[in-house]
Amino acid sequence: MQRRVFRAGDGLYRMGKRRAGVGFIFITLFIDVLGFGLVIPIMPRLVHELSHSTLSAASRDYGMLLSLYGLMQFVFAPILGSLSDRWGRRPVLLLSLLCNGLDYVVLWWAPSLWWLYLGRTVSGITGASFSTGSAYIADVSPPEKRAQNFGLIGAAFGLGFIIGPAAGGVLGMFGPRVPFMAAAALSLVNWLYGFFILPESLAKENRRRFDWKKANPIGSFGLLSRYPLVLGLTLMNVCFNLGTQAMQSTWVLSTGYRYHWGSLQNGISLALVGVMSAVVQAGLMKPLLARFGERRLLVMGLAINVVSYVLLGLATQGWMLYGIIVFWGLGGVVGPSAQGIISRQYGPDEQGAAQGALTSLFSLTGIIGPLIGTLLFGYFVGTHAPIHLPGAAFFWSALLTFLGMLVALRTLRLPGRSEAPTLVMGTDLTPGASPSERDD
Repeated sequence: MQRRVFRAGDGLYRMGKRRAGVGFIFITLFIDVLGFGLVIPIMPRLVHELSHSTLSAASRDYGMLLSLYGLMQFVFAPILGSLSDRWGRRPVLLLSLLCNGLDYVVLWWAPSLWWLYLGRTVSGITGASFSTGSAYIADVSPPEKRAQNFGLIGAAFGLGFIIGPAAGGVLGMFGPRVPFMAAAALSLVNWLYGFFILPESLAKENRRRFDWKKANPIGSFGLLSRYPLVLGLTLMNVCFNLGTQAMQSTWVLSTGYRYHWGSLQNGISLALVGVMSAVVQAGLMKPLLARFGERRLLVMGLAINVVSYVLLGLATQGWMLYGIIVFWGLGGVVGPSAQGIISRQYGPDEQGAAQGALTSLFSLTGIIGPLIGTLLFGYFVGTHAPIHLPGAAFFWSALLTFLGMLVALRTLRLPGRSEAPTLVMGTDLTPGASPSERDD
């Protein structure tokens, strides 16, 4: 039987290779998040064990390790993205997977705290799986299916976040280093699978020479400011991610203080977040895109996040959070919708640099957002606060997301570089609507 051939960007890709590539990216990102989730329950314990200090001092070391990883990603994600535009996605992805696996080996073996810092530094430098994976999806997806396929990234995160922490908690019962062994094995097996199976997605004619202006974290932002539509959506993403990071960093602090939740309740609530992320981004993205289109769906998702953060801040009983999480999960359409719009503004030779610049920017919000969120929480539950407001960080997240929604509403009136109707399986999504009506 003759195999289907379709056009993605400027290159031709066979359907079999496309499916293998997208499937591998999903598995890669799932294993990345699964490995991270495996070590969440035990990482603070290992840091405490190696620091030979008080719990307070060990907590500071743990926070510095998290910030160090984000800082390395901020600096090096655009470099690796540009390298993938020059040499292809495959070698950069394989390098990232190999170093990630070796990092877990170092964490398993580490005889002192400094080895943890070294491992996190190397892992942060080569942690390009999300940005390069996004570029890979852009390479092999027709423009009208990119938002749907970008939803796989969120689905991989959701599934990994459901399974990882629970499995890590169980494995940690056999020793504080056992979860690192499991994470290393998963990452290295994935690397072997990619080495033999993963096809290259970037055609040689679509590659470009390496440019330091686009590869450094500051210069790479110029790539995002080239088009007004991308610049506006980037600003929206900064607001949205700052709000998300502030909320995530104070979730356990807030639930423990307000509802006296322990690890079990927090684990169940975070697992529900992962379930909703997987359901929405893997199961609902396609029909939602078919009904509303990328632009309307983006604004709707932002509005859902605003309302959810306000409700989380106002909730007086812990059981209320479960219903809010289900509603809030529908806001998971923001990332794939924005990525789908942004990716169409760049040619095949710049997808890696663009996704690397976005990843670098998101890493920066991951350093700043938690600091602001925890400071707000600590201040408004303290004795010197003008009012007692333990939900302050959630209200701050709502404000930032609302500002992002205003930016998005203004930005989405601008024409893009290549406006195309949002199609699924080659059909217009709204009967009787023209492309301009459907996406404006």
